[in-house]
Amino acid sequence: MVPSPGATVQDDPVALAEIELCGELIIAASTADEERLSFARIDEVLEVDRGPAPCGRLP
Repeated sequence: MVPSPGATVQDDPVALAEIELCGELIIAASTADEERLSFARIDEVLEVDRGPAPCGRLP
């Protein structure tokens, strides 16, 4: 899908949400003591709850 001419990121709420989440991850990574963020910390920053995977499917 090609954006229409003159369209900006402000016109795309999904893009804005992705940018905000990336920013949150960058801030968390820059303040972390460890070299890499753990999956648990990433989930915490993104406010994701990894419950058990449905039968036969990986998360």
